Amino acid sequence: MATNLQIDDKLITRAVKLGHHRTKKAAVTKALTAYIHHLEQDNILSLFGSMEFDPTYDYKKQRARA
Repeated sequence: MATNLQIDDKLITRAVKLGHHRTKKAAVTKALTAYIHHLEQDNILSLFGSMEFDPTYDYKKQRARA
């Protein structure tokens, strides 16, 4: 899908140089991928402390071979 964006030339040039990208498209793709990963991690982190667990659960017992 073709998309036209008005991105600051200095910003994209700096991203291309720092990331050693060959094209502006590669730099933008890498930035969007990193942004998505960051948001997904935030969603996962928000789950910590929100799930109930059974304090009597014995994970070693689950590993035992029958």
